[in-house]
Amino acid sequence: MKNILILLVLVGSATFAQKTDREKWHEKINALKTAHLTEALQLSPAEAERFWPVYNVYEQKMHELHRTKKKEIYSKIRNGVDAMSNTEANTLIDRQLQLEQKELQYRKELITALKKIISPAKIIKLKKAEDDFKRQLLKRYREREEKEKK
Repeated sequence: MKNILILLVLVGSATFAQKTDREKWHEKINALKTAHLTEALQLSPAEAERFWPVYNVYEQKMHELHRTKKKEIYSKIRNGVDAMSNTEANTLIDRQLQLEQKELQYRKELITALKKIISPAKIIKLKKAEDDFKRQLLKRYREREEKEKK
């Protein structure tokens, strides 16, 4: 598994040279996440071959949903909640709930598809591995920020 991680990092870093910093950053995180999830789930080659296309579609949907939230919800909140009318606030609340329902729908679709590919125990491990990865990523980010402040 360590060899997979090293390979993914090397392949990813070779691709980064030609892309913008933001693209590089996203690709590096995706490569690290792929390695982390593969190792945490202990996917066999056959499972990985079927798992990743399904998971990548889910990730793309979630990415688009996040962009929509950022555009439609977070930007309006940043522009000032105090200036919002009750009607505007209610509309924003309804839209946020719609987007959260969509997020749950995508998760359900993912789980339904994954039940045909991996065991239920691995599906549960997937959620834990995703959460662990986010925590590690935030920890690294905070540590980096602290170093840059010094």
